[in-house]
Amino acid sequence: MRSFAGKLALLTGGSSGIGLAAARRLAGEGAHVILVARDAARLERARSEVAGCARAPGQRIVACSLDVADHAAVRARIPSLCSEYGAPDLLINCAGRARPGYFEHISPEQLDDTLRVNLHSAFHVTQAALPFMRGRGGHIVNVSSIAGFLGVFGYADYSAAKFALIGLSEVLCSELRPHKIRVSVLCPPDTDTPGLVAENETKPPETRALSQGAKLLSADAVAAELLRGVRRGRFLIIPGLDGKLIYLLKRLWPGAVRFFMHRTVRGAQADRSTGARAG
Repeated sequence: MRSFAGKLALLTGGSSGIGLAAARRLAGEGAHVILVARDAARLERARSEVAGCARAPGQRIVACSLDVADHAAVRARIPSLCSEYGAPDLLINCAGRARPGYFEHISPEQLDDTLRVNLHSAFHVTQAALPFMRGRGGHIVNVSSIAGFLGVFGYADYSAAKFALIGLSEVLCSELRPHKIRVSVLCPPDTDTPGLVAENETKPPETRALSQGAKLLSADAVAAELLRGVRRGRFLIIPGLDGKLIYLLKRLWPGAVRFFMHRTVRGAQADRSTGARAG
């Protein structure tokens, strides 16, 4: 997919962050865009913003309020969208969220919710759209995370979901290839989005220490890397030099990565203990 002009892109999690940034870029390149998200008011604002980026009068910019973590709602709404507007040439599963915290404090309800939002939504949306895409080709992008190939302190439920999403993407890459459907998985580092602001509210000190010094990418920069990866037919898309370096080190020297992370965690815990005694 070298050009997005005239193509139809369906994006979940499209009302903010990386999803919205990708939608703006796609509209600016002449694509028809369907934005899917839960919050109707925020979604309408996003639709208006994306419509303002459209370059051709006939471009369709559509908003669909849908909770993609709701299996039954997805199975009912996604096929109707595809019947009304056509099969998506580009499906981007961007819906996700994280609530960092210590493993022992993660409730069964939070674990279930994290899996539904980050993993099940991509599974069910893809399965619902697939009958319309099969036979005509297209490209699917699942948005994982650096925490999808690197277990990070404080992200037990989130990493579990994002690791699984990479595994799902590898399976789909193989199964859908005969149908001329390509699959990519995006693994962004910390990105300047409303989701990151929410994450920072519950991050343990150890998690904060691990993220210190890492370059914070803008949502637009990540979206640009996403679309570049789609154009080049890449399976694994890792924006930013830091993320690429982490991936390389994890593959070649996993022990060194664990050593660095353990040392950083111990340092944060020592600082916390010192502060507690001083208090």
